[in-house]
Amino acid sequence: MNAIELDHVTKIYRRYSGRQFATLKSALLQRSILRDLRPSETFPALTGVTFTVPKGSTYGVIGRNGSGKSTALKLVAGITKPTSGLVRVDGRISALIELGAGFHPEISGRENVFINGIMLGLTKREIHQRFDEIVEFAELREFIDAPVKTYSSGMYLRLGFAVAIHVNPDVLLVDEVLAVGDEEFQRRCAERIADLRDEGKTIVVVSHALGSIQNICDEVAWLDQGMLKEVGPAADVCSHYLGNVHVARLASADATGVRWGSGEVRITDIELLGPGGSTRAEVATGDELTIRCHYQCEQRIDHPVFIVSLHRSDGVQVTSPTTRDAGLELDHITGSGIVDLVIPALSLLPGTYDVSAGVTDRSSLHVYDQHHREVRLDVAPGHPNESLGGVVTLNGRWSWRPTDPSSP
Repeated sequence: MNAIELDHVTKIYRRYSGRQFATLKSALLQRSILRDLRPSETFPALTGVTFTVPKGSTYGVIGRNGSGKSTALKLVAGITKPTSGLVRVDGRISALIELGAGFHPEISGRENVFINGIMLGLTKREIHQRFDEIVEFAELREFIDAPVKTYSSGMYLRLGFAVAIHVNPDVLLVDEVLAVGDEEFQRRCAERIADLRDEGKTIVVVSHALGSIQNICDEVAWLDQGMLKEVGPAADVCSHYLGNVHVARLASADATGVRWGSGEVRITDIELLGPGGSTRAEVATGDELTIRCHYQCEQRIDHPVFIVSLHRSDGVQVTSPTTRDAGLELDHITGSGIVDLVIPALSLLPGTYDVSAGVTDRSSLHVYDQHHREVRLDVAPGHPNESLGGVVTLNGRWSWRPTDPSSP
């Protein structure tokens, strides 16, 4: 049974153009408000989108900025209506989209909790029962009776999150709001969402953090320019999306400034060599990997330092080893040459990573050449095969022995 169904959903927005007036009165006096405020063009935020979210599943929606992700969530939440097509939702919804959108700045946090809770479908009695828990979760016990206009932006968002998360929804919609508050508050938010997932609630997550999407989601819908590009298992769809992003980035590398430096040394190529020395873009966890940097010098360069960096697809920097840190002191280089970083057994877990390479002076303050996130590295399951997510394997060995002599 499905909790959410989108059936050939299209959402069209209109842009308005014309002269701008300081006041409504000035527009009316010139009798031109209807002439000057008219739709000049339309644009589709979503076009013919169809997908279903099974009850009790955790479902991800990914795509570039402007692809229609947030519009899809707002349609499911009932914040806006589709231009055409049908949106069906079974159960009570709580949307972590625009936290505190219904708060009134002139009244207290206490009063806003009751108003916002009622807007989200709770009865006054249910809010009374959950009030203390909401306030404790938001860490606003000392400020709950102060007007909301005196709150900082972090306090405002924490209270909005606390109300929304305690509605006990059947369907929870989450749109890039987990960066609210400090690290401890973010941890508790993530734990609360995990609890709802364990309780069998349906969760839909919109996020650019693909590592998190892969770890928590069963299926993913990929939206591109308002159209559904792919639906399927989270790992597969995220991998295909990253491949698409990688190709697009390479196609626009000159325009996006992914390379910089003074140019006395230039890295002419970055090669990925797998077991046996063959060039390849995919290796497995545990494989040998060589990252080879070809360089060309315009002049003698004293004491250069070569740097290789790895970033996870969501931007998390994994590591940045250098020749200097490894004890490889290069007195000088001239002409052309090769610098190899040999990794005997790759510790990266399956996923997509970006490889950067650069060369600087001894102080690392002067950059001769830097290629930022230029080469894509795909890591497939290997040995050890760890399935619960993360970045690296510890290459540990498990063992077991009973301490009770009566154990079989």
